[in-house]
Amino acid sequence: MKWLTLISFIFFLSSARSRNLQRTARDAEHKSPIAHRFNDLKEETFKAVTMITFAQYLQRCSYDGLSKLVKDVVDLAHKCVANEDAPECSKPLPSVFLDEICQVDKLRDSYGDMADCCGKADPERNQCFLSFKVQHPDFVQPYQRPAADVICNEYKDHRVQLLGNFVYSVARRNPFLHAPAILGLAAEYENALKSCCSESDIGACLDEKVQHLAVIKERAKKIDVQQQHGCRVLDKYGERTFQASKLVRLSQKYPKAPFAELVKMVHDVKDVYKECCDGDMVECVDDWSELVASLCSKQDVFSSKLKPCCELPAVERTKCIMEAEFDDKPDNLPSLVEKYIQDKEVCKSYEANHDAFLSEFVYEYSRRHPELSTQLVMRITKGYETLLDKCCKTDNPAECYGNAVEELNKHIKETEDVVKTNCELFNTHGEADFLKGILVRYTKKMPQVSSETLLEIGKKMTAVGSKCCNLPEHKRMSCSEHYLSIIIEDMCKRQESTPINEQVSQCCNELYSYRRPCFTAMGVDTKYVPPAFDPMMFNFDEKLCTAPPPEREAGQLKMLVNLIKRKPQMTEEQIKTIGGSFTAMVEKCCKQADVEGCLGEE
Repeated sequence: MKWLTLISFIFFLSSARSRNLQRTARDAEHKSPIAHRFNDLKEETFKAVTMITFAQYLQRCSYDGLSKLVKDVVDLAHKCVANEDAPECSKPLPSVFLDEICQVDKLRDSYGDMADCCGKADPERNQCFLSFKVQHPDFVQPYQRPAADVICNEYKDHRVQLLGNFVYSVARRNPFLHAPAILGLAAEYENALKSCCSESDIGACLDEKVQHLAVIKERAKKIDVQQQHGCRVLDKYGERTFQASKLVRLSQKYPKAPFAELVKMVHDVKDVYKECCDGDMVECVDDWSELVASLCSKQDVFSSKLKPCCELPAVERTKCIMEAEFDDKPDNLPSLVEKYIQDKEVCKSYEANHDAFLSEFVYEYSRRHPELSTQLVMRITKGYETLLDKCCKTDNPAECYGNAVEELNKHIKETEDVVKTNCELFNTHGEADFLKGILVRYTKKMPQVSSETLLEIGKKMTAVGSKCCNLPEHKRMSCSEHYLSIIIEDMCKRQESTPINEQVSQCCNELYSYRRPCFTAMGVDTKYVPPAFDPMMFNFDEKLCTAPPPEREAGQLKMLVNLIKRKPQMTEEQIKTIGGSFTAMVEKCCKQADVEGCLGEE
């Protein structure tokens, strides 16, 4: 397996190839899906992505064990390339992989109930297997880097196995991470080895590179979170919502691109995303590569900002394209008021083709407003749709929707106020006080949630403040609402299996774009009955003084949460008073010889 070729190849697919990305059309076009993909990717890439696929499904299996499964699939690919009419060659690729898994000896011994998935028909079988993937596998040991001279000798003498093991290790630790990202990590890893193994001080060089690699792995985790959020939106809210969110973002990023080109791009992104989300990593890599190649072949149509990205080495293109700045808006774009509000024929256009009309509205509105969040543009569009549904049934529609601008501006003001208020709090009072404020608010909203989970949510929301409130003002809203939507979606996912309270259920049943405003507006849970007051909650010991600072801080914050759970009607002033008294007690007693005696007395 020539890994350098493998890594370099994944994005260099000919842009001249034109393919419908929908699976049904592809299957009609190619007799053998496995032969088609093998020919597209070539053996090196096909093998690597096959290993990724198996490692993500069978996280407990050894590298050697999975290598046998990879060989079986590659042997079948060779057979089908030679004769597409051969038995088993017409199977869909996901079925090829799952059939191979279901033939694993003693599958139930290692994976328990997951073996029952084999009794289901496709595509339910795949959904069953996906449900058994372990997001944070505690049975996988942390990676231990071999000594510098050992790793370089391994790279020199057994390069294929070393890099294969790396891909396997990353995939089994990140079972939902899309394969192109894993291949990108492998490229970074090989580049570090190539540059360091020729240095005189290999260890120092690797330390520096591995530090860089740690940053890349952290980035991979963040990409994983965002990809999973996209998969969740596609699965829970459906294609229409997913495509609407992508159309907003792409219209903001490429405001000079024609509407028809962006609609096609959005449709293709949805098709590829579905493959990646379903764990079909061979198809995911092949079609994502096609998408990037297509974008670069039309960079003059889409954006001038793409040129530097499309000139980069293949493996760096995707990251560059994702992180590229928005293109400049076209000059002299006309006001939308005339077309969408003042025009007497609005209802006629709307009723003739409802979805096409609204899609064009999303495109036109988004390209004029790059400063607005995706979710806000979706709320504005929904507000406009609701208004037209109501007004187009009246005798005088134009008069009815004449105040549309004022109505839609209410959505903008609500979101702007939330961002402004929170960023002012963050920038004025700092992280610690901001976190306390969030804990107070959210403990009152959902006091049934454990102290640990509330602290986790609070820290995530504080991280959003840290990330977004330091950006230029025109980027704050988009950043804030994007990350808050991910946190809220994660909360709602937990709510499905462990219901919290009625108002959380109500917000989680809202439309995707309306969830954040619903959580923001949520008040104290008036139906909550606090537990009896427990004096032991204030039974402090010397750990209050001797524990490491992060542990002390977490303990104090949990105490704040527990206090509010028992007294949810406490005012800000009362909380401040108690907080001040507690700080004074800690400062006084931690200086005493008998710390516990002092704490007990206080």
